[in-house]
Amino acid sequence: MKMMNQVTNAETTDSAWKSLYSVGGTAALIAAVIFRRNLGAEISLFSKHVPPGTVIDWFTLIQNNRLLGLSYLNLFDIADYVLVGLMFLALNIALRRTNRSYMAIATTLGLGGIAVAFASNTALSMLSLSNQYAAATTDAQRAMFLAAGQAMLTINGTIYQSTGIYMSFLLMAIAGLIVSIVILRSSIFSRVTAYVGILASAFDLTYCITLAFIPAIDADLIALWTQPAAGLLLMVWHILIGLRLLRLGSGVLIE
Repeated sequence: MKMMNQVTNAETTDSAWKSLYSVGGTAALIAAVIFRRNLGAEISLFSKHVPPGTVIDWFTLIQNNRLLGLSYLNLFDIADYVLVGLMFLALNIALRRTNRSYMAIATTLGLGGIAVAFASNTALSMLSLSNQYAAATTDAQRAMFLAAGQAMLTINGTIYQSTGIYMSFLLMAIAGLIVSIVILRSSIFSRVTAYVGILASAFDLTYCITLAFIPAIDADLIALWTQPAAGLLLMVWHILIGLRLLRLGSGVLIE
């Protein structure tokens, strides 16, 4: 009788969402292991390479080492954001019974941050301009492509800073914080998952807030410790979430 009551009171995973849980869990694991956010920043942190300082240097790097140049221009962040978007959609369904309103807000902010990242990424535009600059035959053509490249860099910013990257970080950090708070109130995920997410979001928000109110040189120094910490914690958070979503996709009981 006790077992029957437990089965009666538990809600099994809606079969209509099992595929989304599996896809979201797989996406979270891939995002954690392969397409982590800001690979260009990791390259700079753990190697002797640094991002170019001028448009010509960018064009030269892209021609000589396309993979490295596109990494610095955050091209692979697009893949990460697609994967994280799938994770957010799965989390929205998994946690909707815990707090539907908060999850609607978090999902909207998360997808909004992803949309901003897509709109502001100029990696492919810089690749095209670099190819055209290399093929240019006159000084006037080269000057035109250099001016266009400078405009692209103004939009994309540096490896850490630009309006698009800033807004994306901010929206995603707030979304992650809200999701982690909901996780803390839910029995679906562990409390460790919630605390890791809260810490990761706190580091990202610390950077976003300081960047808005202190000189850029000081913000760069803060980024040197907040961004690696946030990146590591996000990797762990994605793994924990991914493993749990995969279990939900296999039909494990939820709230």
